[in-house]
Amino acid sequence: MGFAKVMDWLRSGLLAMILLGVVASALAEPAAPLPSELEAAPVYLHYRKVATLRASMLGLTPAERAERAEAELTRLSARGGPREVTRRAIPQGQVLLVDGVMAFVLLEGDAAPGESIEETTDRVVSQVRSVLASVRDSGGLPEMLQGLALAVTISLVAVFLLWLLRRSRSWVAVKLARAASEKAESLTIGGEAVVQRERVIGMVRKVVTTSYWLAVLLVVYEWLSIGLELFPYTRAWGDGLHGFLLGILGQVFGGIASGIPNLLVAFLILMLAKVCVDLSKAFFDRLERGVVSVRWLDEDSVRPTRRLVSVAIWLFAVAMAYPYLPGAQTEAFRGLSVLVGLMISLGASSIVGQAASGLILMYTRTLRVGDYVAVGDADGRVMELGIFSTRIRTGVGEELSVPNSLVLGNVTRNRSRGVEGDGYLIDSAVTIGYDTPWRQVHAMLLEAADRTRGIALNPKPVVHQTALSDFYAEYRVVCRSIPREPGARPDLISALNGNIQDVFNEYGVQIMSPHYIDDTDPAKVVPPEGWAPPPAPPLPGRPALEPGQ
Repeated sequence: MGFAKVMDWLRSGLLAMILLGVVASALAEPAAPLPSELEAAPVYLHYRKVATLRASMLGLTPAERAERAEAELTRLSARGGPREVTRRAIPQGQVLLVDGVMAFVLLEGDAAPGESIEETTDRVVSQVRSVLASVRDSGGLPEMLQGLALAVTISLVAVFLLWLLRRSRSWVAVKLARAASEKAESLTIGGEAVVQRERVIGMVRKVVTTSYWLAVLLVVYEWLSIGLELFPYTRAWGDGLHGFLLGILGQVFGGIASGIPNLLVAFLILMLAKVCVDLSKAFFDRLERGVVSVRWLDEDSVRPTRRLVSVAIWLFAVAMAYPYLPGAQTEAFRGLSVLVGLMISLGASSIVGQAASGLILMYTRTLRVGDYVAVGDADGRVMELGIFSTRIRTGVGEELSVPNSLVLGNVTRNRSRGVEGDGYLIDSAVTIGYDTPWRQVHAMLLEAADRTRGIALNPKPVVHQTALSDFYAEYRVVCRSIPREPGARPDLISALNGNIQDVFNEYGVQIMSPHYIDDTDPAKVVPPEGWAPPPAPPLPGRPALEPGQ
């Protein structure tokens, strides 16, 4: 593995971690609110949130306490003076004072989750001081004019950024499209480009356009939020816009940061699985080449066993890595997993059946690549024995894809089993009337087989009388092809049938089934002196007959 490939792996893994982190932040279940937060009431001062009350006091609800706190803070703010904000501890909690006058009380129950009442009070004091200072500094005309000048300056900066984005949009699109098209043209298989240049350019343009409008929205959003923060009466809205954007970014990057450790564990598990698969592949490759051998595996079962081992390793790795995937414990992820499992169980039952049939065929060695078989109407040589289907090439050049369940559920005639090399069995059947001696028929069929090129003479062809039907006897000649020159089986059968016709014509024997109603004289029998006419060898003790006798 080279350095470039390692870097590609790392880049792909980092991109996958970021994407999964974003998905995790989207799928993450919101934390269940505490019972006290269900009744929490915010306290606002000059349209800005400065505190949150969560507990009841002396029969007053948090909302009533917040209403009284807002009224007192507004009164103390309008009174003037130094507006010094302090706090003082009491047995019930903390008292917030403005210029030594109590504004409101923070109880122990008002503390934010994960904070003490002292930490919460310090934060509230800091926020009240900031609001009072901003109100004091922006109350006059000079401050309003200063805010207006800053707003105009920010607007000019925003307009300049928008103009810059518009001008750079075309330049970036051209540069990226040129680089992407050059990269696409370099990716070729067999001299043909994998990805069309026009599609790459169109995709780059869509990405650039989307990025451009996102940048425009971000500039406008920031211009609006900063502009609202410059004036006291709209400062709360500006803070809200800023808080919303920061909250979204914090949720996204927080999900990424929290998901990175688990993603690293899942990545290591998958990498370990990849190493195990590569090691098993190397071992089974050595078995397939015959470098090593084991008793429990032969040449035919090496390939399916390798596939099963690889599938088992990956399934185990996915099961081990699943709990570490971001969002794996959420209800949305679980519901999606159940839905996918239900779809697979309902829609893939036939696929599982086909795969099981393929494994049965492989491990029972019913078929092998190169065998001549007949499965139903399919008759030809097995080209590939796959998990789901078997490819058979017929003698006329057709290639058939037969489902493995059909192969397993039908009678399969294997004409190559028991024949050494690439040879196979060849047979042909004829029906001859009872007035033709069976010995002569045997001899003529053997002579036709002897004349056929491509048929082996050792072992010798064999003729069987397969049936004595109502009007004729059935004969079948069975022979084998030459292993060194197997040829196409339909061609050999055609040549054998042609030689059978020639031989029967030479000896004056009709190949026809005598379907008749009445027999006429003479009777359809063969006298003993005609039991062995040529080319049949003469019977012991009887002279040979000449052709035509």
